[in-house]
Amino acid sequence: MADDGSKQSQATWPMVKFSFKLMWDGKEIIFQEVTGLTSETQVIEYRGGSSPVYSVVKMPGIAKFNNITLKKGIFKGDTTLWDNYDLIKMNTIKRSTIVISLLDETGTAAMNWTLTNAFPCKMTVTDMKSDANEVAVETMEVAHEGLHLTK
Repeated sequence: MADDGSKQSQATWPMVKFSFKLMWDGKEIIFQEVTGLTSETQVIEYRGGSSPVYSVVKMPGIAKFNNITLKKGIFKGDTTLWDNYDLIKMNTIKRSTIVISLLDETGTAAMNWTLTNAFPCKMTVTDMKSDANEVAVETMEVAHEGLHLTK
């Protein structure tokens, strides 16, 4: 008899990546794509001169967080990303908290990634071609100082 999956627990299935939301300072902004959620720890290599072992000792160093990239369709009159980008002033930038949530099948946040001290650092407007049949997409790159996972 074929297994219909009825005895399998809900926790067995992996999350889908197409259902997510992004909150920027408590305000939801709809995006088509979010990429670049990465954290990296630099490795410090050290070897004492009197060490009998001819190899280095590796220790964790400074954490590094890559910029994230946000992509969304351009809608008439929607200037949300440009309004955030216009807040950049020399040495007086408004830093924000951004929460990116992966949603389960009920639309509830299953996992949250929080970016601390985030600010926009690059905007890219869509390319325009007279023979294209595509949605116009704008892209924002965001720099931040921390990536934390909460459940």
